[in-house]
Order: sequence, then structure tokens, then C-alpha cells
Amino acid sequence: MTQGTRRGDAGSGTTRRGFLGMTGAAAAGAGLLPFLKVLPVQAGASDTAVVVIGGTINSLDLHRTGTNRPSYEVAVNCYDRLVSFGTKTLPDGSLSYDYSQIVPELAESWDIAEDSITFHLKPAARFWDGTPVTAEDVRWSFERAVTVGGFPTVQMKAGLLEKPEQFEAVDEKTFKLHLLRPSKLTLPDLAVPVPFVINSKLAKAHATAKDPWAMDYLHKTTAGSGAFKVVRWDPGQQLVYERNDDWAGGPLPGLKRVIIREVPNPSNRRALLERGDVQVSFGMPDKDAQELARSGKVQVSSTPIENCINCVGLNYKFEPFRDSNVRKAVACAIPYQAIFETAAYGQGTPMWGGKPEIDSIAWPRPFPYDTDLDKAKEHMAKSGFASGFEVPFSISLGIDWMEPTALLIQESLAKIGIKTTIDKIPGANWRTASLVEKRLPLHLENFGGWLNYPCYYFYWTYEKGHLFNSSNYDNPEIETLVGETLDMQTSNPAYAPKIKRLFEIAIDDLPRIPLWQPALNVGTNGVSGYEYWFHRVPDVRGLKRS
Repeated sequence: MTQGTRRGDAGSGTTRRGFLGMTGAAAAGAGLLPFLKVLPVQAGASDTAVVVIGGTINSLDLHRTGTNRPSYEVAVNCYDRLVSFGTKTLPDGSLSYDYSQIVPELAESWDIAEDSITFHLKPAARFWDGTPVTAEDVRWSFERAVTVGGFPTVQMKAGLLEKPEQFEAVDEKTFKLHLLRPSKLTLPDLAVPVPFVINSKLAKAHATAKDPWAMDYLHKTTAGSGAFKVVRWDPGQQLVYERNDDWAGGPLPGLKRVIIREVPNPSNRRALLERGDVQVSFGMPDKDAQELARSGKVQVSSTPIENCINCVGLNYKFEPFRDSNVRKAVACAIPYQAIFETAAYGQGTPMWGGKPEIDSIAWPRPFPYDTDLDKAKEHMAKSGFASGFEVPFSISLGIDWMEPTALLIQESLAKIGIKTTIDKIPGANWRTASLVEKRLPLHLENFGGWLNYPCYYFYWTYEKGHLFNSSNYDNPEIETLVGETLDMQTSNPAYAPKIKRLFEIAIDDLPRIPLWQPALNVGTNGVSGYEYWFHRVPDVRGLKRS
């Protein structure tokens, strides 16, 4: 039996106040930024905080097809999972989730057998409408996740959560998960945002024959038991959370309400934070993080994102990139150091210039390529495209590091006969073009694996047809190695040699050329309790006003 506590005491808020309508939080900011006029007037109150983000929340339902990354925060803050990860303090004093510790959320304890895991739900756990959270709600929610298809279903599959018959409601408060086979990923996969528990009775009441999983209803309405409720959503503008005072999943949050404001312009987000008009700027550009940290005006946390790499994608469906020498020429032509200084402002960890020999299974790892135009030209001369070629170079307008990176690479590739035209794709269309349709020949990409193992990174980015394999890469040996290592315990003597072989293939085949491991930058002004999470969306449950 395993049990524990989720996180430390977050404190409590003050008397509830009305929070909708009237004018902006700060008169000084309203003139400069007209949108502040629709901010709740009590944004500066001791029980309220405002968080600004650069992206757009496009759905309240993570399981819905087309739901984007910024929307994942709703699953984190409004819904519970059976379990979560613990919390640890980093060397710089900031907080981070602890991947090594699985702790209770809806489940107060669990029993692990060879062929099953049995979870005992907290008796006090209730949905917002007052009805108890039952094992049937868990069963229905899990069946939904493995049935709707797309990203949620593939994410569940990573933990061997694949078939509806694996999920059993033994009684009202006992849920049994039948294992296909033992895997190191099963328990951690229950702690990621996807397997959240929905009020199934409420969802079914809004389901139809054409929409058996109530996708339309849950797209606009939350139905959870989590720490916060969504009380207002103005798409493209703001999301307003109000605390669930009966939350049983962890200590009561320190804030009664949190307003998530969508502010696309990073300069505006920075100005709002510096003036104290908002309390959190989430996902700041590296330049702002570097400058604000040096100024000391606000608190800045820059945390390397585990299992995450910013990279160049070479699409195997584009004929020149089927040529190994062309791919290696590109890898040798990239001006890595200049990119790191110009686009990343030195934030993060370089992923180039690594040792040729693979002596560990540490990941991410620097690939053994560096800027060498002479070697790049040699590879081009040996390729079937010695006279060069033209290719569009696609970037997202919604990702700040991409344009300066692309411009530097464009200049360098021209020196070896590869002419590129920068193709700027609106952020709202980027995921479809790069990941769903996988139609971009040369592009920049970023992926961070939620489960912190190299085999899990390869599962998503190197396996044929998987969402983040934007390069259309297909290698049967990769498929075999990933299949063999995904479930395998790291202590198994066969694990390390197989992982090293994965590295060897990736370094030689180069469907993705690593640039650097990025950092997640979060600025705070007037709140404490920020905690870094692998999913890279705001978890506001631990925040409290300073």
C-alpha cells in the first residue's frame, strides 16, 4: 500500500468578493493597454491573482480533438487524477514537481499486484455539484480517454492503458486497473494531465447518440472535482478560476480566484509584470527572463525542461532530406553558438558538440555535430544534390525563438548551396501543419516528454505516425527498440545497451537535429508558491499572495 501527501500547506484566502465587471486592475496600465479595462477590479486583492500567458486557450476539454497546449492547464487545475507527483526544492530554492515520488490525489492509497493496481478513493472526494466521486466515474473517464483517439489515446497507451476492459469499478470507492503487463510507465502515466476524472453522470446527461462522450458539452463546460472551477471563459481573452472550497485532492489553495489573461505581445506581458498589474507571467521569452533576473525587479524562475529539445526537423518526405549526406551537411552548417546566444540568450543547455562515443544513457544529450562549413560542403559534394536545392523553412509566429533561429540557419545554409525561404505560419495553424499533417519539409520544432525516460521521448518523436514525429521518420529498428525498452525497468541489464543503440541511430539518421534544451521562464511579482511542472502550463493550485 502506498500513500502520502501531495504538497505543503498553501495557506488560505480572505473573504469572498464579487469579481466580474467594472474597470481594470490598474489605472496606470489601462491607458497603455486597453484590454485591461475588462480585467476584474479586484485583481489586486489578497485572495486573487492574475496570470498572463502568450497562447490562446481553445477548449476546456483536453480530450477533444484539436485542443492545444495552453488549454491543458484546465485539466490540471479543474480536474483530479488518481495520483500526482510529489514536490521538491531545487538548488536555487524554487519548487519543482518530483518525478520520483507518486502521491495521492483522488486515491488515498493503492495496492500493486503483478497483474493489477487497485485504488481506494478518498471518501470525502466530491464533484462540484456535491455528488461523490465514484469508481464508476474513474472507469468512464478512463474509457473515454482510450477511446476518443488522437493525443489522449496515444498518451494513455504509453502507460499500457489501452482497452476499456482494463478498467473495473469494483465498488463505489474501489477502482481496479488490470495490467496488460508490468511497465515502469503505468503509475507515472496516471499522474500526467490526460487521465483526469470527469463527473460521468453529468457528462452522460449531455451526451447524444452522435456525441457519446459529451465532447461538445465538456468543450465549454468543466465537470470536475478539482481545486478550481471555471466560472467564466471569454475565448481569446481570459479564463476565470474560482476555488473549490471542498477540494479533497490536496491542501486548499491559497487563492480564491485566479484570472488567466491571454496577452500575445511579450512586451506587454513584461510591462504588466514589472508594474505589478499582474502577479505571474508564464512562459516568458528568454530575453525578458535574462534581463528581469538581472534587474531584480521581479522573481524569475528559469528551469531546464526535462526531456525537452528545441530542434531542426528534416522531413523524410522531401526528397533531398532522404539523402544522409544532405542531412549531415545541414547539421554541420548550423551556427549553433550564434543561435544559442541570439535566440536563447544563453538560457538552457547546449545540445551540440557532444562526444562521439556514447558512454551513458543521460537524456537529453548533445549530438556530436558542430558548426563546420568545410565539412558541410564535403557532405553536400558527396550527396545527390551537390548543386544545391531550394526548400521552404517553416516557423511558427507564436513561438518567439523560431524566427531569429531560422534567419541564422538560412544565412548559413545559403553558403552550402541550400536556398531557403522563411515560411511564417500563424500560431493557431502551427500544430496542424507541423504535427497533424506533417507537411513541412524544413522546420523548427520542440517536444518535451512528460515521462522522464529517453525511450518515452523516442516513442513520441521517432516512431512512425506518432504525433510529434514531424519528420515522417520511419525506421523498423527504432520501432523494435522503443517497443522493447518502453516497459522495461531501467535496472534491467538489457536496458542501457538498447537505449545507447537508439542514440546511435538518431545521431546517424538525423530526422531531428538538436539545438538546445530550453528553460521554462516564469516571472512572479506579489505571489509565492510557483512550482515548475513538466507539462509547461500554469498550475495555480499552490500560489498565494505574498
